[in-house]
Amino acid sequence: MSRKWRCRLQRTFFGLTDEYIESVYEQFFYLQYVGGWSFIEAYNLPIGLREWFVKRLAKQIEMENEKIEDASGSKSTRSGKTYSINDLPPGLFPGNE
Repeated sequence: MSRKWRCRLQRTFFGLTDEYIESVYEQFFYLQYVGGWSFIEAYNLPIGLREWFVKRLAKQIEMENEKIEDASGSKSTRSGKTYSINDLPPGLFPGNE
């Protein structure tokens, strides 16, 4: 006997949107690349705490970049590699695109 669904609409209300999950992966990448976190560490963090760490890490990097610029007396840096909050991907924080 074949079973028929009463409602023929597609079930799209379960799961996360592609945009949201991409922003989560951007956060994972940022924490791994800049912060030295492992994927498992970032994955197991609660959402609010993970977002706080990403924002705080971006703030810390910005402060370090300012101190490097002040110490060198110009916009160029000795290491040549700096990170800026403005350089973060636009979807890093869900809802803030």
